[in-house]
Amino acid sequence: MLGESLHPPLTDTLRQAYGLEGNLHPLVGYDDANFRLTTSGGETYLVKVASAGTPPALLDLQASLMTHLAGRNLPIDLPRLISSQDGATRIALRQTPDRWLRVLHWIEGTTWGRVRPTGPDLLRALGQAAGALDAALADFAHPAAHRSAFEWDLAHCLWIEDQLDALANEEQRTLVRAMLARYRQDVLPHLSALPTQVIHNDLNDLNILLQPADAGWAVHGFIDWGDACHSQRIHELAIAGAYACMGLPDPLGGLADLTEGYHAACPLTETEVEVLFPLVAMRLCVSVVSAARNRRAQPDHAYLSVSEAPAWTLLEKLNAIHPRLAHAQLRQACGWEACPAQPAFIRWATTQPVDSFRPVLDLPADTRATRLDLSVGSLDLGGNDAFATPARLGEAIARRLQEVRAGLGVGGYGEARPFYTTDAYQETGNEGPRWRSIHLGLDLWAPAGTLVCAPLAGRVHSLQDNDVFLDYGPTVILAHEPEDGPSFFTLYGHLSRASLAKLRVGQAIAAGAPFARLGEMAENGHWPPHLHVQILLDPLDQQGQYPGLAFPENVPVWQSLCPDPALLLGDFGLAPTPTLPEVADILAGRSAYLGPNLSLSYSPPLHIRRGYGAYLYAHTGRRYLDTVNNVAHVGHEHPAVVRAGQRQMAILNTNTRYLHPEIVAFAEELQATLPAPLSVCYFVNSGSEANELALRMVRTATGREDMLALEIGYHGNTGACIGVSSYKFDGKGGQGAPPSTHIVPMPDPYRGRYRGADTGPRYAAHVTGTLNRLQEAGRAPAGLIAESILSCGGQIVPPDGFLREAYARVRAAGGLVIADEVQTGLGRVGEAFWAFALQGVIPDIVTIGKPLGNGHPVAAVVTTRAIADAFANGMEYFNTFGGNPVSCAIGRAVLRTVQEQGLARQAGETGAYLTEGLQDLQARYPAIGEVRGAGLFLGIELVADPEDRTPDLRLAAQIVQQMYRRGILMSTDGPQHNVLKIKPPMCFGRLEADILLDQLSQVLAYLRPA
Repeated sequence: MLGESLHPPLTDTLRQAYGLEGNLHPLVGYDDANFRLTTSGGETYLVKVASAGTPPALLDLQASLMTHLAGRNLPIDLPRLISSQDGATRIALRQTPDRWLRVLHWIEGTTWGRVRPTGPDLLRALGQAAGALDAALADFAHPAAHRSAFEWDLAHCLWIEDQLDALANEEQRTLVRAMLARYRQDVLPHLSALPTQVIHNDLNDLNILLQPADAGWAVHGFIDWGDACHSQRIHELAIAGAYACMGLPDPLGGLADLTEGYHAACPLTETEVEVLFPLVAMRLCVSVVSAARNRRAQPDHAYLSVSEAPAWTLLEKLNAIHPRLAHAQLRQACGWEACPAQPAFIRWATTQPVDSFRPVLDLPADTRATRLDLSVGSLDLGGNDAFATPARLGEAIARRLQEVRAGLGVGGYGEARPFYTTDAYQETGNEGPRWRSIHLGLDLWAPAGTLVCAPLAGRVHSLQDNDVFLDYGPTVILAHEPEDGPSFFTLYGHLSRASLAKLRVGQAIAAGAPFARLGEMAENGHWPPHLHVQILLDPLDQQGQYPGLAFPENVPVWQSLCPDPALLLGDFGLAPTPTLPEVADILAGRSAYLGPNLSLSYSPPLHIRRGYGAYLYAHTGRRYLDTVNNVAHVGHEHPAVVRAGQRQMAILNTNTRYLHPEIVAFAEELQATLPAPLSVCYFVNSGSEANELALRMVRTATGREDMLALEIGYHGNTGACIGVSSYKFDGKGGQGAPPSTHIVPMPDPYRGRYRGADTGPRYAAHVTGTLNRLQEAGRAPAGLIAESILSCGGQIVPPDGFLREAYARVRAAGGLVIADEVQTGLGRVGEAFWAFALQGVIPDIVTIGKPLGNGHPVAAVVTTRAIADAFANGMEYFNTFGGNPVSCAIGRAVLRTVQEQGLARQAGETGAYLTEGLQDLQARYPAIGEVRGAGLFLGIELVADPEDRTPDLRLAAQIVQQMYRRGILMSTDGPQHNVLKIKPPMCFGRLEADILLDQLSQVLAYLRPA
């Protein structure tokens, strides 16, 4: 090999000229031979041997570049030359004097190409670093930078036209010819007017170095000045974009993020942005043609084709994107109006006389209109079952119109709608699943058959029946060319089929003239009858069809291309649609009116407007898979639970001092899930209240105060509960255990005091020790409170025998045992309805939290008849809302749903499937120290070192944030916050498990590349 033949003269020259000796490790390279030199003292250098015949002037260019940039205080690390002992920056190899040796300082990092997939923040950071580099090079000049006919200078890219026969097939040649034609049309006319300077010219995925950072990765450095030249400045960004966007599901979005970062550091001209998209494609064409040609000449040199396959994939994706749409999105990334025609249209439309535009629907003059709110958070729309089918959506709309006695429903422009968050509207973006949830037209909900009229004169541009479920159905696009304004188009969707038959392309339509009718559901795309009106400033060469929805991140682009139709249709006499408060406004309100120790999850904070099943919905319509909110036990806003509450709330809600059958039925049904002798129920409002009451009962029944509790246990937010919660009183702001609380070590068989599955008796011995110390002090225990699986401790499953022995020893000392099942009960652990059963024990008291009400404030304490009788010491127990009919109806619905839908069985099956998938990830990623838990109550412990099991809380935080960015809600637990907890709603099934595993796999690959 090339490197091996250089080895002897190289080591001699390094020793004699630089005084350097050590191990040489060959590295890949395009022209130069590259080596990593590691000295015996641990110092590392990059050794480069230029290819034979490299002009010294080019090496001088690179040296001057490095010197120029060394004093510019850039935010990235760049190569620096190491001088020889004689002060030279390059040395000729003795045996091969036409080859020059240089030594550079080593830049540590991971190449961009190893870190996939990359997200918007990292792309913007790369763009900013590239822009900062070019800004620093703006005043640099060197005669050797003007490299005549240099093949890698995009200004000379047309050389590939004569090399297309090297490509593998005609499909590839056709694709490259299309890109060449676009280059000639869209770039060449502007080439001479583009700003020029010296550029790096090769910011490919192997020349960009990253280093770990709190956010995941940070751009650390650029290497390899071998292709530096004087060229058009925009070529730098185009080349970086060609490689940075490889492998991205949404390459245009990635290029926009990159451009935003570059423009912030090195402002671009409008012409540069106009030519950027075709230049990215042209760099890819140069790359694939060069690879094909080189493969013929050097079939064994794999490095020459390293980017070929992903380059073809990216080229095909770029070819499917309309260049004017790309231009609009890149303009938006620079902070400019996305559609250049938009300002002129807005000026024209807003300066027309009030009566310039005719009504678009022929309705009776006395028809009353109303704003129809179909947004994600719409209370008028109701729960997801209200729009589960188009017919149900129609019923909900008709019901609302009837409530307000309106004949026309108006709304929808810019509205994030929940019925656009189904799989039919889903795509994969650069940060996981995303939905086209934002509506770009104005909807007018009116009876089928209503005449549709032209608001202004136009001609028929296209006619098409988009006969696909939930598409536009029959659609007409009109072209308008007002004498005093810009040309534009209007789209009318959900028409009748007969409307199309009466029209022809090119037909003139007078202002106010009827030209179509609203279609019935069977023909209009299967929507409730309505008219979708949309303004198109640029039809993007489409006929008969046009996007009517946008991804939230692309809304500014599409609203620039498609302004509000109300500019033409008017406001129908209605007040403007209320706008949602911005996240910043909500944050300001929380700061002003709420306590400062209320925390928020995720960054940026999540503005949630809807929940359903295993998902939460943000105000933008983005759907988040919820893996942490176990309180929504049977699924967010489960229809059966919601209906039970609504029905009872409409009739009666009062307290337990009156007779009502609901509380008795609820208690009977709950007691039936528990083993004897647990038979007496008390209903409260939360898990905290349940544990508070349980502590009172234990202390009353025993006449004692001292409680045993587990290290890092958490039992609620009341004073008494905090007093037995080590997680709180041993944490920030805590004051340690009160005198009556005695903590025993957390029975953690993975990273605790004793390790291994057989450590239960050893941990239980600490219970004995605590009891002995109490006895020596002349005291006896009231009882023990313990979660059956420790949640805040990190989803710790106690080793076998621990609870059995702990329960027995406390009882032998006269104490009682409380099983805190707030987190783990009601079938969550799958194999058993209550987690304590996994340990073969029966407690004296069980506490159950808000999962019993699916989030509604209902909880319970269930105990034995003997303890209940002892608690009834003459003092009445009364809880105003505990056991009220509404809460009991809801609780019964939850129990019924768990049982009728087999959710406990599903939790066991899904949990086993999920555990197996997580263990597969564990085999690939040593950072996963342990996967543990039962059913849908799982923990993933992350460690920096699998041998000493050092907690890796930074990785845990990074995973939570990255998963959030990809639409998965996760959280951490454990004393060091290094355990990912998984405790989703119980409707979470195999499909959701696959989504979680897929996204977690991608995030781990990103944060811990192979």
